[in-house]
Amino acid sequence: MLKVTLRSYQNIYNLVLMKSVILIVYALILLLIGIYSFLKIKTPFDYFLAGKKTGVWLISGSLLATILGGSAILGTIGLAESQSWASAWYILAASLGLLGLLPIVKKVYAKGKFTLPELIGQYYGESARKVTSVIIPVAWLGVVAAQIIAGAQILVSFFGLEYSNGVFLTAGIFIVYTYIGGQVSVMKTDLFQAFFILAGVVLTAILIPSGNISKLPTFTENFPFNAHYSPFDLFIMVLTFSSTFVVGPDIYSRVFCAKDSKTAFRSVLIVVLILIPFAFVLSFVGIYAATFHSGAPNSSALVNLANVYLPEWASGILVAALISAVLSTASTTLLTASMILSELFHKDINNQKSFKQTKLFLIAIGVLSMLISLKVTSIVSSLLLALSFYSGAFIIPMVAALFNLPYNKRFSIAAMLSGGILALSGKLLITFNHVEAGQYVLISGFILNAWLLFIPFGRKQRI
Repeated sequence: MLKVTLRSYQNIYNLVLMKSVILIVYALILLLIGIYSFLKIKTPFDYFLAGKKTGVWLISGSLLATILGGSAILGTIGLAESQSWASAWYILAASLGLLGLLPIVKKVYAKGKFTLPELIGQYYGESARKVTSVIIPVAWLGVVAAQIIAGAQILVSFFGLEYSNGVFLTAGIFIVYTYIGGQVSVMKTDLFQAFFILAGVVLTAILIPSGNISKLPTFTENFPFNAHYSPFDLFIMVLTFSSTFVVGPDIYSRVFCAKDSKTAFRSVLIVVLILIPFAFVLSFVGIYAATFHSGAPNSSALVNLANVYLPEWASGILVAALISAVLSTASTTLLTASMILSELFHKDINNQKSFKQTKLFLIAIGVLSMLISLKVTSIVSSLLLALSFYSGAFIIPMVAALFNLPYNKRFSIAAMLSGGILALSGKLLITFNHVEAGQYVLISGFILNAWLLFIPFGRKQRI
């Protein structure tokens, strides 16, 4: 009995040691890349857009790493317990949004320079640009917070840290990392991080014992819809989630870094082709974790899965994959929000004053997001609340402009604000279990936005 106990402790020690070694090596690689990137930065243009010299694979890797954040990985794992195979829609919805971006991505690249608000200003005027430069950073606090929550939960589950310590550690790492290297370090590490994310999840799926797979829910009975996920649920997800990949500041920040429009187009297409099969692999891992470790929190279910079925080296890769997912998305959203806020004070941020200001905003947004994550511990709630406001405000105006539809510029700000507020209100009602009423309020936000934008009086001529 004593020998068995000692062997168990030895196995736990070996597992923790392997995870720690892999994470330390991983952190050192990130640090070296960050220092190298810092030395390569010569101008604000380098810091904000990585010199606009990035090729297909770096853009593709950065898009993948940004989309497959900790909130996406753990969010899908969490949804799998109730939605089964339909949880794949979380990632599939992102690929649907990117498919919607493909027809306009070359126009986005040609028209844009640094950020989405600057692009909105070209179509709707200076006032709309300033309003957007306030709204998006506020909404994106929730997106950054979702990544901190995910990172903290990973550290809590794999290393037994207190949740608050996990929050401070996660936030501190990516704030410093982003502050030092800017877009140069983000672009250089994202391909590396995307590989870890894909490899970690795929390895986990491969190493799951085949003898237990027959116990999993039947695919055809649970996808595309089941008792816990209806066509109307998918409609709401497309409206509030998929749409943010057609018109999203973090997605556009990747597009603007490409060396040319063809590179941007090919990168988006490559990511779509990778995301579609990956959605089902991730859903499979989530279902397995939920089925054999029911009742455990999202990250704990993965920990149980790793501890029971994966060898030490594979478990370490899974931890690195999850940390990669958090860092990549957090750094992208944090830098994007900081650049947008800086644009509130300087229409053209390609100068030293804006450069210094952006760094200060980066610290402020990071700290505020950290404080939010100490109070709000639900990843999906934090993410979807932020995205609901954003999608309700900006999706219809930007689609109208980019697809060259006739729109009413005069009421554009009213359309953005009313659409965003109603969409957020609807999502809050859904969060507090007033599902049906919340869904209709949310949809009404998009309808009001469209009505104000497309009413005939004062309509802008087609361009």
